[in-house]
Amino acid sequence: MRIAASRLLQCIAFLSLATTLVTASAEPRYEHGISFFHDLKYPADFTHFDYVNPDAPKGGVLVQSTQTDFNTLTRIADNLVAAPGLNLLYDSLVSRRAEEMSSFYGQLADGLAVSDDKHTLFIRLHPEARWHDGMPITARDVKFSLEFIQTSIWLLEYFSWVQSVDILNEREVALRLASELTISNLFPLSWFPIMPAHYWEGRDPTRAFLEPPLGSGPYRIAEVKRGRYIRYERVPDYWGRDIPVNKGRFNFDQIQYDVYRDATVAREAFRKGLFDTWIETDMRYWATGYDIPARDKGWLLMDHLEERAEIGINRVIALNNRREQFKDPRVREALTLALDFEWENRVLHFGLLERALSNFSGEPSLEARGLPGEGELALLAPFREQLPKKLFTEAFEFPRSTGSGRSRASLERARELLVQAGWHIADGVLVNSAGEPFEIEFLSANPADKRTLLPFLSTLKLLGIAGSIRLVEAAQFANLNRKFDYDARIIRSDILAPPIVFLSMFFHSQSASQSLSHNIAGIADPVVDALIAEAVKVRTVEEMAIACRALDRVLLWRFYQIPLEAIAPLRVVYWNKFGRPERDDLAVYRPPFPDGWWYDDTKASRIEIGQ
Repeated sequence: MRIAASRLLQCIAFLSLATTLVTASAEPRYEHGISFFHDLKYPADFTHFDYVNPDAPKGGVLVQSTQTDFNTLTRIADNLVAAPGLNLLYDSLVSRRAEEMSSFYGQLADGLAVSDDKHTLFIRLHPEARWHDGMPITARDVKFSLEFIQTSIWLLEYFSWVQSVDILNEREVALRLASELTISNLFPLSWFPIMPAHYWEGRDPTRAFLEPPLGSGPYRIAEVKRGRYIRYERVPDYWGRDIPVNKGRFNFDQIQYDVYRDATVAREAFRKGLFDTWIETDMRYWATGYDIPARDKGWLLMDHLEERAEIGINRVIALNNRREQFKDPRVREALTLALDFEWENRVLHFGLLERALSNFSGEPSLEARGLPGEGELALLAPFREQLPKKLFTEAFEFPRSTGSGRSRASLERARELLVQAGWHIADGVLVNSAGEPFEIEFLSANPADKRTLLPFLSTLKLLGIAGSIRLVEAAQFANLNRKFDYDARIIRSDILAPPIVFLSMFFHSQSASQSLSHNIAGIADPVVDALIAEAVKVRTVEEMAIACRALDRVLLWRFYQIPLEAIAPLRVVYWNKFGRPERDDLAVYRPPFPDGWWYDDTKASRIEIGQ
């Protein structure tokens, strides 16, 4: 059963650390986990998570697809494309759980402790932790990994808070922090792998290579064919198979990713049974694409999987605010008015999408609804002269149409705003005072973007704006993005909850100039910077909600981006040959898919592929 976000946040109390706070010089008193904003659900002696089946059988093969044409088997190369599934090769220090918004339990670590000044994080490694070659995982591996990751351009922002890594003994390290420990520090420790120092010394993981590397996780690479597939095999003597955070997970003997560069080809292969699961993102196919006999027979199933770990905007048109034609907020508002979401949703998406009304859609307490409340006003008051007056007197709303045709009122208002910003029509073309035409080019590497952009370009033409789409291949796309050489792009803008961890990466002026940052729109606003500085200091969920609503309000009224649809539950289609945990509904932040599923021989034997 889905737990309402508002109810969850009402129940969350003052910030607490489940670790015992110790002085930097005292002997660390280790605990099994750390939690921010709420207490840990599971005690130190827990055996497994409630949303998995601890007795799930092992066996079978799971075949998935990928559109990633990978060229390396490392996750930390700046300019290379990593193979899918590499997280299966390694263990991380901590594991974030799917039932709790901000809890972390030890994985490689069997103990965590924090100094009383919160400037040191102590980590004790599990005594049984081993690499696949039998060598123990040691503090030296942790130090090697974190220091190496800090040499990566795109990973540095995640680990800049680590000033030093001190080895205390073979199993213990101390991470010295630049400031007090926050939830922002723990997130990357749950994502990025600890690598074997004895394997990588003398090798360069930033270079392209397809030789299977040494790992520590539940799977190893069995075979790889670039451009075709990568296959993983379960490690039967995996050291962590029975630790509480892993019990009931990683049940397939083999997991394979087949490469399909084209989504249409992939769907056809899926319907023929060539692979097992498919996450559908195109509403045309969700509505009509799986009306085939296999579904009528119960062999093919469709389901929604809750995933509240991601909130915000699924797709957004990011205007490159580094470009001169987008500097004026009236221009950005006019472009927003020209986008008829209701028409596109009806005609292109069967009315199945919901527009994102906030940068934090999906977590109602964080969304800027109505007028600013007392707490928000306290944060916004120092910047009253720098903000639109309407921010304080009107509730923000996107224009809504009937969906039956172009909205005349929105286009008339858009034209008024363009005139106010110094643009006028000359011979049917929108030009500025110097006679320069208003042109906008949308950069894309995905042909599917044209379905959204072509109707938008048609509407922009009515305003005298010359729009075009530049479709490029992946390498050129990456290079142009690195140089910020685009007018606009359709991007994903989903943020992991709680969002305060990522605000700087998405919206701060510092990230606007960082190559490969998440700030695609180039937002560089001193008011936004100041609100982010307040948000990262919050100590309660209520404070976080107030800070996010204030920030959301400013971002919306500045019109830096044009939101499209909001984040929605995963729409998954799969062949009915798997078992699923009975209580997987508890995992509201991240479904146990597919790591908590298992192969069911009885179900699989009933399916006649090709029938």
